[in-house]
This record gives sequence, structure tokens and C-alpha cells, in this order.
Amino acid sequence: MAYPKMSNGAHAANLINEYARLKHEYGAEGIAEIIAETDKFLLERLDQMKALPICEKLAAKEPDDLQKIKKLRKPAKRELWASFDEAAYTERLKGALYGRMSGCILGAAVEFWTIDEMESWAKWIGDEFPNTHYWSKIKNPNAMHYGVNPAYDFTSEGLNGVPVDDDITYTLLGLLIAEDCGLGFDTEDVGKCWLSYLPYACTAEDIALKNLKKGISADKCGEIENPYVQWIGADIRSDPFGYLAPGLPEKAAEMAYHDAYISHRRNGIYGEMFFSAAIAAAFALNDPFAAFDAALCEIPNESLLYKDVSWALGAKDSIRDYRHARALVDSHFEGMSGVHTDNNAALVIFGMQLGGGDFAKTIGNTVAMGLDNDCTGATAGSLFGACHGFGSIDSKWHEKFGNKIHSYIIGHPHFEIDDVIARFSKLAKSNFNLSK
Repeated sequence: MAYPKMSNGAHAANLINEYARLKHEYGAEGIAEIIAETDKFLLERLDQMKALPICEKLAAKEPDDLQKIKKLRKPAKRELWASFDEAAYTERLKGALYGRMSGCILGAAVEFWTIDEMESWAKWIGDEFPNTHYWSKIKNPNAMHYGVNPAYDFTSEGLNGVPVDDDITYTLLGLLIAEDCGLGFDTEDVGKCWLSYLPYACTAEDIALKNLKKGISADKCGEIENPYVQWIGADIRSDPFGYLAPGLPEKAAEMAYHDAYISHRRNGIYGEMFFSAAIAAAFALNDPFAAFDAALCEIPNESLLYKDVSWALGAKDSIRDYRHARALVDSHFEGMSGVHTDNNAALVIFGMQLGGGDFAKTIGNTVAMGLDNDCTGATAGSLFGACHGFGSIDSKWHEKFGNKIHSYIIGHPHFEIDDVIARFSKLAKSNFNLSK
């Protein structure tokens, strides 16, 4: 899908402001009128862009309604475990959660950095790249991350518990939603929990949360003044619903749908459904690519995400290394935002391929490819752990976690990892039995 050439209006607006300052200093008149006319013009173009009609034929292939989504899926086996294997589940859940946290920590230190920037930094500080452990040093070590942890806490030396990040926060929030509202929660329940637990959010979630606070209903708050509805924000909320529905990809996708709908639409929703289903399937399968195949059967089979994931699965055997993989993604998704669902999904698939069943190689290569690499690193780590279990993750990645997760969730500054695992396990067992 070739995007049109994007506007360079932001650069022009910046130059107008700088010339306005200069001309004011030189004593010119009429500056305010030009700025007002510019703002009026830009707002008119914005309204014009928002009013453009969409392609209804394409929209019919990418519905937002769950029942319509189900009608556009491919047939599949949707119960992959005949019975709940508690020991196997606990081993894989622990692997998934620890894998997610490790991948997130590794990526958060260099979120959105280019490959050249990461390579240069690794060479400067003497770290291997792609990483085989957490970064030994970080830029701006005293900068506060989400107002809770200094950036230093994301280094191998500074690590003391799992430092705060939105990718981990939404995993914990998903647990709270299921506990507070039950396993049959809907989007209205998600909205109530957001108002209770989320102090702030980013992009699509930020808009949805602000709309909720204005009194807009949860089923409407994601579609008002929100150009980010296909970005990665719902995708990163996938994991808890996969954890809660082991071996049940359809059930995981349904839960993910109700969570995603509060802030996203179309492929943004499908991203959360896809990765929730993939993680759920991974509990019953030993192969992440078999899990991806199962997850594809939970989203519309003519949607953009379905086509893009299928492209990545078809291309994975040809990739040579992280640079080549990123180049393929940049070419295939030219013009797409770096925080979109689809291009980052492809990077997760390529990261699993480059990992070859080795945890360090999986998250190291995923982070090395860049884009939204704390999100992709976390997802790759979660999938790896769900497939291979906790025993497949070297202790160096988690020996300094100290059973503690830092959080910005209202009323929950810390979580104990063992307690989180026990709470997920209790709900997952109940969910599995209810689904039979």
C-alpha cells in the first residue's frame, strides 16, 4: 500500500513562526494577521481531510463489530488444549511474563532509536549488538520514566525490580480488569477500570481516556478526534488476555476485542486480537509460527493486517540479519508511521525468526531492528516464553527483578511477580473450565 507524499507543513509552520519573531524584532507590522490566516487555513485543511469519504468496499472487509469480524475469519481449530495442564501453564505463563518484562526493559532504553544510533552507542560503551544482555549504560540516566524510575534503572547495573513502562502497565491493568469485572467483561467495564486506574496515557489511549473523563461512553470514546486508531497502542495490551485463555485463541481474541475497542478501530483492534490469540495458542504449541498461523484465523482474512502478517510470514525465511529485516519492512511499509500496528507486527515475526529458539537472540534482534522496539521486544519475549517456558530464559535476564514490578497504576505502585502469576493462574483455570 503506497502512501501519498506527506505534508511538509510542520516545517513551513515552524519557519513562519521564526520569521514572525525575527520580523517582530525588526519592528514589522501585520505579523498577527498572517499567523491568524495561517492557522485558519490549516484548520480548514484539517476539517477537509477528516471529512474525506472512506472506501466502503474496504470498510466492509474490515468491520469493527465482533460478530462481523467472526464471519470473515477462516475456519480453524479454536480449542488447542483438551484439558487445563496447570503445571505446563504455570511454567509457560512465568516464561511469558518474565520474557515480556525482559524484552521491554531492553527496548525501553533505546525506544525509537535508529539502527545506526544503537550500533554506535553499543560500540561506544563496549556492549555487544544485537544485545546479549541489558544495556550497560544509558543516555540521560537521571531522566524519569513515567515519573517513577530513572532511566538508569533500565541498565544491567541499575536494575532493581522491573522498572515502569506502559507495556508492562497494560499487562497488569488487563489482570485488574478481569478481576474487577469478571472474565466476561465488555468495553464499558474497560472504561470504568481506565477511569479508576489510569492516571494518563499516550496517543490513542490518551484521546480515549480524555474522552472518557468528558463523559463520553466507552464504546464511542475511541473514535472521536482520534487519528491513531490503527497504531500499536492496542497491540501492546494483548498479553494479559492471551495469558487468561491458554490454548483458547478465540476466547483470547474476544477479550482483546472488548479491550481494544475503547481506543482503536479496524486494524488497530485486529492487532490486539491477533497477538492475544497468538500468545494463547503458544501455550499449547511449541512453535511461534504455528501460533501465528492460529492467530491469523481470528481476524478478517482480507484485512490489511492479515495481508501484512501473511507477507511477513512468507518473507521470514529470506531474511539474513536484523538490518536486512528492517530494510524489508521499510520497503514494504514505506510511508507508514513507525508506531503503526502492522509494520511492528512484521518486526516481531522477523525477530522470532532471527532468534531461532534462543531467548537472547530473539529479543536482542527484535530490539535491534528498531521502530517501537520496547513494544516489539516485549511481545517477542512474551511469545517466546509462552512457547518455551521459564526454564528457557537465562537467569541473567531476571536475577535482579527481586519479585517486584514498579507501576504507575493508581493505588498500585508495586506488584509482586509471584502474586501476579498466581492471580493470572487462578483466573485462567476458571476461564478454561468455563469455556468447555
